[in-house]
Amino acid sequence: MLKLYDYFRSSASYRVRIALNLKGIRYERITVDLLKDEEVAAGYLKINPQGLVPALQLEDGTILTQSIAILEWIEATYTEPPLLSRDAPMAASVRQIVNLIACDIHPLNNRRVLRYLQDELGVDDNQKTDWYQHWIHKNFPALEELVRAEPFALGAECSLADVVIVPQVFNALRFEVDMSAYTKILSIYNHCNKIQAFTDAHPKTSASARR
Repeated sequence: MLKLYDYFRSSASYRVRIALNLKGIRYERITVDLLKDEEVAAGYLKINPQGLVPALQLEDGTILTQSIAILEWIEATYTEPPLLSRDAPMAASVRQIVNLIACDIHPLNNRRVLRYLQDELGVDDNQKTDWYQHWIHKNFPALEELVRAEPFALGAECSLADVVIVPQVFNALRFEVDMSAYTKILSIYNHCNKIQAFTDAHPKTSASARR
């Protein structure tokens, strides 16, 4: 069985849980408690030298890190239901959205950056929230233009675009981002959260926590 090393509120981990659920893949969930700094403990650094979550251990012992690489492996290994179109332009459109979130938003707003701002630069909670919201508002207008919400991000079928959008919106709402200008993004988020694969992966879902 696959082993997923994750933290319940990590956007990157959340993405992987959603994809595994959508594919119907059984996995063992191993919590790496970021609040206890378990990601930098010697034992975990042997699993992922970067000290980040998630990490996915395959049945042969191979360790995969970086959530987007893991998503690509899942898609290549478990082809049904497809989350990446076989049509090259559509696949590029999916990756465009994935990269907008994973490369342009998430690295600026992840936990270790926010901790550095607070612990090393003396930023207070309000300033930290302002920082988070700034980078969401810098990028969500473009995302709002790119998505269709029909009802998924790029049409009638769920894709990796939806897999990365939902965790990002979850955390944006945690940081009290005003989503009123992003009606299509919010529609996608609400639609996906009616699907069991998404709700089972949700940080607040006890069924997911026991998985």
